[in-house]
Amino acid sequence: MQSVMSSGPSLEADSVSILRSIIPALESTKHKGQAGKVAVVGGCREYTGAPYFSAISALKIGADLSHVFCTKDAAPVIKSYSPELIVHPILEESYSIRDEEKSLISAKVIAEVEKWMERFDCLVVGPGLGRDPFLLDCVSNIMKHARECNVPMVIDGDGLYLVTNCLDLVSGYPLAVLTPNVNEYKRLVQKVLNSEVNDQNGTDQLLALAKGIGGVTILRKGNSDFVSDGKTACAVSIYGSPRRCGGQGDILSGSVAVFLSWARQCAAKGEVSMNPTILGCVAGSALLRKASSLAFESKKRSTLTGDIIECLGRSLQEICPV
Repeated sequence: MQSVMSSGPSLEADSVSILRSIIPALESTKHKGQAGKVAVVGGCREYTGAPYFSAISALKIGADLSHVFCTKDAAPVIKSYSPELIVHPILEESYSIRDEEKSLISAKVIAEVEKWMERFDCLVVGPGLGRDPFLLDCVSNIMKHARECNVPMVIDGDGLYLVTNCLDLVSGYPLAVLTPNVNEYKRLVQKVLNSEVNDQNGTDQLLALAKGIGGVTILRKGNSDFVSDGKTACAVSIYGSPRRCGGQGDILSGSVAVFLSWARQCAAKGEVSMNPTILGCVAGSALLRKASSLAFESKKRSTLTGDIIECLGRSLQEICPV
């Protein structure tokens, strides 16, 4: 089921120009970390691919460092996927701990995250997180700490499940980006606006939803991607692929995290005037769609997430040659 909202010429963002405006130049004078430090909070026994896809995509696009905070069960698996990732096996699920241990373990998790939080340019919350109650409680505390440190957050997957049930985690936080698919968007609309999705007035509803959550930025995924911070709205329809393999949303979350970080750097230097979260969403959406298109040209129906990730670098080079 895909969005039937019409992007129209007035909504379509100039994605290529936005990408070119925020991608930093490669210079030999820069040191490790200046191109971005991203952290993914996710990964449990059942789901180890999603956090890997998100974290490795950030590196493939150009971030210097990519961390993953996951459960102890997931860590060895994620480490085995790539030595490039910095993996922190600090999260726990309910099955592995006693009730009397929960307060102590929760405090240890936050203490460990506190050592790293201010180093990150963006946090991705949700890929492969699962829905274990204790794990979600710990992640809620991590999100609260991220807000205190003014660290941007891109929220996807089970992170959206968490946020939909506890809107206070992001309400009123302009550095939060939500990336819902069709069903996740439907649940948000029902929760916040107490109504059903209305694609006939889809732009107005998207604006109302972002405004209703206090000015967060929403990237509504679909045949065309729609982005709004409650004040403005735009669409990304450029490129794309008919293949809908699982994992593309994880690539998107990692991509948006990097581009959001770069857009904020540009904004701090007065190089862009648009909301950096909007710029990050448009750039991340456009690059994923470009990479998906290239991968589909080669692999057709057999296109998988790994094929798309391998096309990220080529896509970026074609849009913004070094």
